[in-house]
Amino acid sequence: MLGSDCLRFTLVAQDPSTRARLGRLELPHGLVETPVFMPVGTQGTVKGILPRDLLEGGATIILANTYHLALRPGPEIVRDAGGLHGFMSWTGPILTDSGGFQVFSLASLNRIGDDGVSFRSHIDGDLIHLSPERSIEIQNALGADIIMAFDECPPHPASREVVERAVERTAAWAARCAASHARGDQALFGIVQGGIHEDLRRRSVEQIASLDFPGCAIGGVSVGESPLEMRSVVDFTAPLLPEDRPRYVMGVGGPEDIVDMVASGVDMFDCVLPTRNARNACLFTRQGVLRMRNQSLARDFTPVEADCGCATCRGFTRAYLRHLYTRDEMLGGMLGTIHNLAFFHRLLRDIRSAIREGMYGEFRERFLRESRAASSEQSALDGAEDSSV
Repeated sequence: MLGSDCLRFTLVAQDPSTRARLGRLELPHGLVETPVFMPVGTQGTVKGILPRDLLEGGATIILANTYHLALRPGPEIVRDAGGLHGFMSWTGPILTDSGGFQVFSLASLNRIGDDGVSFRSHIDGDLIHLSPERSIEIQNALGADIIMAFDECPPHPASREVVERAVERTAAWAARCAASHARGDQALFGIVQGGIHEDLRRRSVEQIASLDFPGCAIGGVSVGESPLEMRSVVDFTAPLLPEDRPRYVMGVGGPEDIVDMVASGVDMFDCVLPTRNARNACLFTRQGVLRMRNQSLARDFTPVEADCGCATCRGFTRAYLRHLYTRDEMLGGMLGTIHNLAFFHRLLRDIRSAIREGMYGEFRERFLRESRAASSEQSALDGAEDSSV
């Protein structure tokens, strides 16, 4: 039982000059147009923003994390609250990570074996064992629309032997996840590993595709490799994945990365970048990243971005946001989060429009050219700001 009946993915259009795809992903809690960006709500909340503001800003699907929710408040509490949807008052689709990324991010606290991963809790040091079966059991209790197979995510750099072992273990765990999945209203996605090795990526794709998951993810990227290596891996791997199913790159979501990887045929993205940057006074605009503590904004009574239209840009000025950030007022991070997520969702709307019009190749070239120019200009401005302090 992989939940194939609860997910319907339809390819609507294909860009003629790239592999960019426009799609419709129908899930139990709603329709998602792809390519799509998923805000990260690790602990059952997207930090600094209410569900109603997520909806207004354009979010259609969000992500939560199995490992963290298993520790606090525990899957039984979430299940008894009506699953994640009831617990966090989010009516749209949800995807849960399997906990496999914590194999990488908490490497100093865990022991990996064929049976699963034993963790020392980062909270209190208690020993926790997470197996493929336990990951699926927790995700079944959380009740997300899309759940992920448990995988081993090796770091970069790692020896070929380590990466190859992770590929084989990921395939074995994926089969165990498929066998233990108990809910027909949750779609189970497989995950491809393989590091920067093309032959291992191809082998992993063949192994995961043979299990007939209703969707596939590219894992093991943005784990220490260079941006060029990361994009090369995705560009090689994405076209190998089943064409009639959604393709998801896990944990990647800078604007330039998204624009590039959509051209490789990727449909789904998630990243903490917009929310984390917002809490650290860095706001995205098409003219570059605004560092909101800069003195030059102290008397700037314009919105963060004139044509944005989000609640932050409609009601508040750069000068006011700078005041909030320099005073460490929590409203600064909240308003910044509203804007940054709206920026990402607006970018994805523009991407979908360009694919629909058959103009994605031109859109991509223009966006990347303007983004590089804006970054260079912003670096010069930041340098002048620093030298004047």
